[in-house]
Amino acid sequence: MPPSSPADTTSTAPLCIDGRAAMAWMHTARFFTTAAQLHQLPEVQVPEIAFVGRSNAGKSTAINTLAQQRQLAFASKKPGRTQHINLFALGRQGAMDAVLADLPGYGYAAVSREDKLRWQRVMLNYLVQRESLSAFVLLCDPRLGLTELDEALLDALRPRVQAGLRFLVLLTKADKLTRAQQAKALSITRLQAGGGEVRLFSALSKQGVEEVAQLLWQWTRPEANAAADAEAAPPAPPEQA
Repeated sequence: MPPSSPADTTSTAPLCIDGRAAMAWMHTARFFTTAAQLHQLPEVQVPEIAFVGRSNAGKSTAINTLAQQRQLAFASKKPGRTQHINLFALGRQGAMDAVLADLPGYGYAAVSREDKLRWQRVMLNYLVQRESLSAFVLLCDPRLGLTELDEALLDALRPRVQAGLRFLVLLTKADKLTRAQQAKALSITRLQAGGGEVRLFSALSKQGVEEVAQLLWQWTRPEANAAADAEAAPPAPPEQA
């Protein structure tokens, strides 16, 4: 399947969509390609968003929930067994306008040290070198918080983040926490992440699902990103008389 051309982003394109429309867009996700190494991935001319996290953080479940498909992303019964980078196309058939990347999970103890290091190198090479990457989603179990591996990953990507790469820390399994615990997890993770977005998410209760879909849609639209950045920018100081 050849890479698709970028979607037409004229001045008439919407700068925001509601949750239902964002979910309909996510539902178009379909398998694109898979690769064991970065050089085996095809180049694409559309924005790419990567999902990354520990092997038991609920990565595949989150992708399947957002896409409203049960088996789009493969969820192994043995965490850490997925060894490939899997790409999923988004958009109308024949008009791919974005790509989701499901990266190998990391940190699972049952995997050999050699495999851990190899998969982590593949993952990091992808995140550091992939030119079409415009954002990444780091999944985290809020009961554990960001681990040393998670923080090391964020540190390694700081140069790309400072250059404009967007990121979201997704606190999965939020239904297992009380409201007070959720608020505390959000506060702590925002401090640990040092930037980016932090959201609560539950595949079971559907908490945060539409909001995340809207955010991902926005991140794949340069004109929507520009509008959001303009809103977030501090006002310019008044000119001196």
